[in-house]
Amino acid sequence: MAQYDKSDLERRMAGAIEALRGDLTGLRTGRANVQLLDPVMVTVYGANMPLNQVATVSAPEPRMLSVQVWDKMNVGPCDKAIRSAGLGLNPIVDGQTLRLPIPDLTEERRKELAKLASKYAEGARIAVRNVRRDGMDSLKADEKKGEISEDERKRKETEVQKLTDGVIADIDALATSKEKEILGQ
Repeated sequence: MAQYDKSDLERRMAGAIEALRGDLTGLRTGRANVQLLDPVMVTVYGANMPLNQVATVSAPEPRMLSVQVWDKMNVGPCDKAIRSAGLGLNPIVDGQTLRLPIPDLTEERRKELAKLASKYAEGARIAVRNVRRDGMDSLKADEKKGEISEDERKRKETEVQKLTDGVIADIDALATSKEKEILGQ
């Protein structure tokens, strides 16, 4: 059992928030966002590569993404990868450039995306609670080994709980903000 390390717990909880931010950024809100294509993987040169390693993604207009493919042999695979990524985008091929008009979100799609955002937030909450559990376990182990007193363990457990509550509040705020953005409120 590892010894209690508050900075390690803080780092791991911050990692859960960063992962959530990344997940939420990928959710489409009806506006063009270059991170929307971050999860897209393209099969080129016999390997799976992120789209941003074979093309430049930009947002020239609020409702349009532009993908400038570097090698014209990769235009087809990029087009196919975007279409099959489940983002609801249909690229328009123009030479080595793929233009992706961002369609309006239907009410049903907005609700699906809001549910997905809350699912991502719940995943982050679970990750944070697991980190808290690890911290509590290491405090109990430290007390059992005689490295800290019972009072010190209880004080540090309160510290861990306060840290957890703060991080969960941040997660809730991120999720609520994204859900409002998706639902257009």
